Amino acid sequence: MVTLHPGSETPTRASARPKPELSPADAERAAALRRMKALALSLLVAMAVVFAVAFAFQGQVPWLQYVRAAAEGGMVGALADWFAVTALFRHPMGLKIPHTAIIPRRKDQIGSALSGFVEDNFLSADVVRTKLDSVDIARKVGGWLATPAGAKRVAKEGAAVVRGAFTVLNDDDVQAVIEGLVRKHLLTPPWGPPIGRLAERVFDAGHHHRLVDLLVDRAADWVSGNYQTVSHLVTDRAPSWVPHFANELVGDKVYIELSKFVAAVQSDPNHQVRQSIDKYLKDLAQDLQHDPGMIARAENIKAQVLGDPEVRDLAQRTWSTIKHALLDAVNDPHSELYRRFTTAVRDFGTRLVSEDELADKVNAWIGDAAGYVVSTYRSDIAGVIEDTIARWDAEETSQKIELQVGRDLQYIRLNGTIVGALAGLLIYAVAHAIFGG
Repeated sequence: MVTLHPGSETPTRASARPKPELSPADAERAAALRRMKALALSLLVAMAVVFAVAFAFQGQVPWLQYVRAAAEGGMVGALADWFAVTALFRHPMGLKIPHTAIIPRRKDQIGSALSGFVEDNFLSADVVRTKLDSVDIARKVGGWLATPAGAKRVAKEGAAVVRGAFTVLNDDDVQAVIEGLVRKHLLTPPWGPPIGRLAERVFDAGHHHRLVDLLVDRAADWVSGNYQTVSHLVTDRAPSWVPHFANELVGDKVYIELSKFVAAVQSDPNHQVRQSIDKYLKDLAQDLQHDPGMIARAENIKAQVLGDPEVRDLAQRTWSTIKHALLDAVNDPHSELYRRFTTAVRDFGTRLVSEDELADKVNAWIGDAAGYVVSTYRSDIAGVIEDTIARWDAEETSQKIELQVGRDLQYIRLNGTIVGALAGLLIYAVAHAIFGG
């Protein structure tokens, strides 16, 4: 609803905008401000009473002229300072006198000026670095981290971050990322050349010899324990017209020769079979790198082993395993990961306190980071002040500022009353001494 005040063409709202609810701290400041206003007003009233009494009886009691002059000066000082203080926040007595209600009228300019002041005098790299150097953040933080309570707090907050991250992350999206990484770094590059290069280094260094020894040893053990199997292989493949005793003699001979052959391979590191195996493996490593046919065969094997369903299943199982393992670890204060992380935090805190070089490095990193942030974003940081004040309405801005500084400004009224009284007394005394009366 809009109404017009008599004699005015300016529309005003019939109902005033509700005042925002004060916080406990602001409510306490408002109470203190009211007490100081009441004190300043009481002193003004006291001066007025003294002036009235002195003015009424100064004819009968001459020295009351001095009292009247002091009270008169005190009232003038009190009224002048009341006007000055009030004019900052509102129009005195509702009268729209020029250059009054300064803060409501110029709140945007005040916000801009305050923002610039903070940016120029506080948000500079040198100021921030000097302050950080004097605080020695690294050792203070290190001392806190070295305590059991500090380390547990960091571990607890870290666990909360992990749980929050897993809550926010979408399983399908993460699996898609893992699948994409697998395809990009595992499936898209050809397998043959890198496997061939790796195998070539392994074979040239002779690391495969232990595997060959193991295979030969197992072969020797098998031959030693399978006489009947070797004999039956001979007799089963012999012609039916060959006498049975002849088959047994041939079987014994084959078994004995096979045992000698395996034993020779087992005992001789330079046996021809071993050399043939070495040559075959080295040729295979070269073919995997340079033979198009062998490279194509390796790609076919890769495609058969890791097709689309297998890759999706691999991504799903990888993410599921990581997720459940981490969640179980961070939810259990007695888990190995939780305990190791807590111990690592405490050790790091102890090092920050005891090792000057590490503490100096950390302090330098913090200083560099803070200096970079301040140098890069100082205008944006200071702009928060200007933007915030711009969003306040004029009355709210005036109220917030008055609650912060209004109580101290009331001392100006008290001082003005006292100084005005002393000035009035002095002026009257000097004038009386010079001109008489």
